[in-house]
Amino acid sequence: YCYVSGIFLNSYLKVVQDAPFIPRDRNQLETMLETFLLEKAVYELGYEMNNRPAWIVLPIKGIRQILEKKIE
Repeated sequence: YCYVSGIFLNSYLKVVQDAPFIPRDRNQLETMLETFLLEKAVYELGYEMNNRPAWIVLPIKGIRQILEKKIE
């Protein structure tokens, strides 16, 4: 999934490279993308807590992965 995600993101960024909603600075772009990923993972955590509590380990792993990457 990492390979496919990377290809998709690179292709998308080529198409929208001049759009005003894409930061020019690479660090800002990474922060924006990581913020969106974290927001989605927190949403999924809430969903799983309310609907499938046994599955909360999945969004927790995603949140941990995002936060650990930021600490490095």
